Amino acid sequence: MTEKTEHLRDGVSPELDELAAELLGDALDLVAEGEEVGVLLVVEDVDGNVASCEFTDDGPEQCLEAARDRVAQLGRMGGDAGVGLGTPLRYAICYEAAIADETGAYLDALLLEFGERGYKSYSGYSLFEGRGTGEGLAWTDPAPAGELEPLL
Repeated sequence: MTEKTEHLRDGVSPELDELAAELLGDALDLVAEGEEVGVLLVVEDVDGNVASCEFTDDGPEQCLEAARDRVAQLGRMGGDAGVGLGTPLRYAICYEAAIADETGAYLDALLLEFGERGYKSYSGYSLFEGRGTGEGLAWTDPAPAGELEPLL
């Protein structure tokens, strides 16, 4: 990564792990119901207040960029009193994508981006099969996808 991230701690706090896991669970519920997953964002402040939103009004790349911009904006503004959010401490973003396997075939996946102030930021993914099958939905445990530039 960059010099900017060299001073950041490695790893994921239990609180960020829980926040990201809950968001992934919500996204898997949508997939199980046959719903399309937009770009889901959840932000937690220093007091444990959580705000969430979904970006769906543009194309996938534009929605993802809007979610990332929102996290950075909340960080610069010290939160958003209108939604009851103080200074952001951690965030998670989840969206649907396709992952190429070793044969070049594309598999349905949910991607996660998550980070916390003072820590490096990461991404991961969970493959899934059986959209709209309710209890028949199958998914993999989240796998790491790499380090990202921090948004907070």
